[in-house]
Formats: sequence, C-alpha cells, structure tokens
Amino acid sequence: MKIAIIGLGLIGGSIAKAIKDNTNHTVYGADIQQSVVLSAKLIGAIDNELDDKTLSDCDFVIVALYPEDIVKYISEKKDIIKKGAIVIDCGGVKRNICNIGNDIASQNGFTFIGGHPMAGAERSGFASSFGMLFSNASMILSPSADIDITTLQTVKEFFLSIGFGYITIVKPEKHDRVIAYTSQLAHVLSSAYIKSPTAPEHHGMSAGSFKDMTRVATLNTKMWSELFIENSDNLVKEIDTLISHLQEYRDAISECDSNKISALLEDGAQKKAVCG
Repeated sequence: MKIAIIGLGLIGGSIAKAIKDNTNHTVYGADIQQSVVLSAKLIGAIDNELDDKTLSDCDFVIVALYPEDIVKYISEKKDIIKKGAIVIDCGGVKRNICNIGNDIASQNGFTFIGGHPMAGAERSGFASSFGMLFSNASMILSPSADIDITTLQTVKEFFLSIGFGYITIVKPEKHDRVIAYTSQLAHVLSSAYIKSPTAPEHHGMSAGSFKDMTRVATLNTKMWSELFIENSDNLVKEIDTLISHLQEYRDAISECDSNKISALLEDGAQKKAVCG
C-alpha cells in the first residue's frame, strides 16, 4: 500500500517510522521544512518525498498538521487525492475538521476519517519522533455515520499493525467534550501552575508531584493555542468547573476546617478510584 504523510513532526514522523518498522508499505512524506524531508529519507523513515503526482497514487493519506492547516491542505488537494483513497487527520480537535473533511470527501470521491493518536511527548519535531511512540496507545477514530464498515475495519487493522494497542470509535462532539478535560485542561493547569513565584525555588525540594504537574507546561504554543480556541466552549466549561472546585478547597483551608478538608480529599480519592 502507498501511504502519504503530510507533516513529519513528532506525530507524523513517528507514524512514518512505525510504518517502516512494522510493515512493508511504501511511505511518501512532506513537510514545510525540506531539511526534515531529507533527514526522514536518509534514515529510512520515508521512501521518498511526496509531491502531487505521488499523492494522486496513494491509498492512505495521513495529515499530521495543525488544525487550521489540516483543513487547508485537504481543501487545496481535494482534486488531486486519489478516488477511493482514505484520508485521516491527526488533529487534537475533531468537530470542525470532520465537518469540513467529510463534506469535501463526499464531493470528491474519497473517504475522510477523523483521527487522534493518544500519544505525545514534551518535545516536538521530527528529531523527537520515534516508532514506539504509539506502543499500546489508543487511536481515536471519528468516522462519518455512513462509512463503509469494510473501510473502517481496514483503517483499524492498519493502526493496530503499527503498534497502537486499541482503537476507540467516538463521535466528533464527544471527542471534543472529553478531550477538553483529559488533555486540554491538563495543559492549561500545568502552564498556570508553573507561574507561581515559588517555582524557581523547587530545586532540592520537589519530587514526583512537581514533575507530574509541570511536565506538559513545555508545549508547542502555536498548536495548543489553536486547539484551545477551536474547542473553547468545552474547555471554558472545564476551567470553570476546576475553579469552582479549587474555591471549595481554598475556603476550607482558609477556615482551617479539617472536617471539610478531609471530606473534599476523600471525595477526590473515591472519584479517582472509580475513574482509574
């Protein structure tokens, strides 16, 4: 199978490497930085550079760009993408991308499936990519309601073959609602937490809790800004909920109400036990 990967950053580069490590598929890659394409080809992460001619011959097209660029790329290449091809994006939000992607695909004879690999790292770029990034991770797919079941099965088998542990099928609306909590809120909280004036004094007086809380404060600011804005309705709700809960803890601690503090902590522990 011939596979196109557009965007050879952490995610796209890792997908390319995983494909070459685990399958016999032919991979064509494109990136805004020509040096990245050359590096990917040199180490065997891709077989060759992607151009419009090879794009028109690819069975799978994986678009690993920022949300706005995903929509732009599919819109610009809709007449070049092979009829019957499967186009999958790797964006961290799904509603807008899926709405536009499905519409373009239906009008141009190919299949679009929203995707979101649930894996990442604090670093970005091709130099940080590695083929084991997705080992046992979840691949979220948001197909249209009328997708051909055989096509969906082909996509599921493909991602499992390159190392993903399981596939999660979810509607774009639910994806964006839940991901606002499980991913985006964590990045907002980490970025806000590290801004305490006490933070520079942590050396020698911090352990796992500090590392866990600050790990994702290092991020790709442009990409995450786009993700926050495209999912602002869901993310604002989660931030408001967090502020409300923090206010409860703040008030109980300020009042030195040990019973209230214990109750809040016990409630949190119980909810963690249920959520896993």
